[in-house]
Amino acid sequence: MPIATLPPTLAADQHYSVDFHTHSTASDGALSPTALVALCAQRGLTHMALTDHDTMDGVFEAEQAAQQAGICLLPGGEISTRWQGVGIHVVALMPNGLQGPLVEGLAQQREARIERAEVIAQRLEKMGLPDALAKARAHAGSERPLGRPDFARALVEEGVAKDWADAFKRFLGSGKKGDVKAQWPEVSQAVEWIVASMGVAVIAHPLRYRLTRRKRGLLMDTFCEAGGQAVELVNGQQNADATRDLARQLVERDLYASLGSDFHFPGSHAAPGSMSVVPRTAAPPVWCHPLLSSRCFVR
Repeated sequence: MPIATLPPTLAADQHYSVDFHTHSTASDGALSPTALVALCAQRGLTHMALTDHDTMDGVFEAEQAAQQAGICLLPGGEISTRWQGVGIHVVALMPNGLQGPLVEGLAQQREARIERAEVIAQRLEKMGLPDALAKARAHAGSERPLGRPDFARALVEEGVAKDWADAFKRFLGSGKKGDVKAQWPEVSQAVEWIVASMGVAVIAHPLRYRLTRRKRGLLMDTFCEAGGQAVELVNGQQNADATRDLARQLVERDLYASLGSDFHFPGSHAAPGSMSVVPRTAAPPVWCHPLLSSRCFVR
C-alpha cells in the first residue's frame, strides 16, 4: 500500500493527517503498539511517531503493524529533562532507530524512572494507598518502569481518588507529594544524545510549562545552542492566539514545527491526530528536516 506524501509547507487553518507524539503500553499508554497503529489508521492518519517516555521498546512492534497498515512510522521517544528547575520533555524523532549515545542515555533514564517509582510508592503509602508499588505494577501489565499514570490508575481503583483528574490534583500533579523530581538530565544533555545519534530533537508541548513568553524564548535559545531543531507548534488543543505567538518564536529561531496529540488512552481529551489547526506560519514542518524528508515522503 503506497504511503501518502506530505506538503513542504504548512498552510493556515489546516489539519494534517500526522501525529508525531503518541504513547503505547511500552510506557504509560493504554494501547499496545499494534493497537495504537490500528487506531491511527482507523482515524485516517498517514504518518505517526511512537514516542514513549524514555524508551523505544515498542518501536519494533509498531513498525511491523505500520507496514501492514500502510502508515509511515517514525521511531521515537520522549525524554524527561530539566531546565532551570522546570521539567521539560524533549521528543526524539529517530528515523534510523535507536543508536549512538541515545542507547546509554535511555538506559540511564530507565534507572532514574525505577528509583523515582519507588519513592512515589513510599509517599503514596503514607497517604492511604497500601502496597502502592505492587498495585501500580498490576496496572502497568509489564515490567517496564512505572510512571505517575500507573499510580493514578491504582489510586482510582482503590477508591483513594475518585477519578484520574482527582488523582493528579490531590496526589500526583505538579507540587504534590507524588510528584517526585527524578535526577533527569539537563535539556542540553538530552539534545546532544539525540543529535549525535542522527535524530531530530523536538521540544514537546511548550505551552504547558507555564513559562512566560520571555522564559519560553530562553528555553528555546538553550535548546538551539545545544543543537535542537524543532518545537511542537501544536500539541493537542491550544489557544489560537498563543499558538500564533509560539509560531513567531519558532520563525525567529529557524526552528521546524512539529505536530502531535500526546495520545495516551482512548476516552481521554486527546485522540490520535486530534489537535488544533495550524496557524499561518513560515516555520517549515518537521517532516521537511533533511533527516526525515525521505522517510516521510515529502512532495
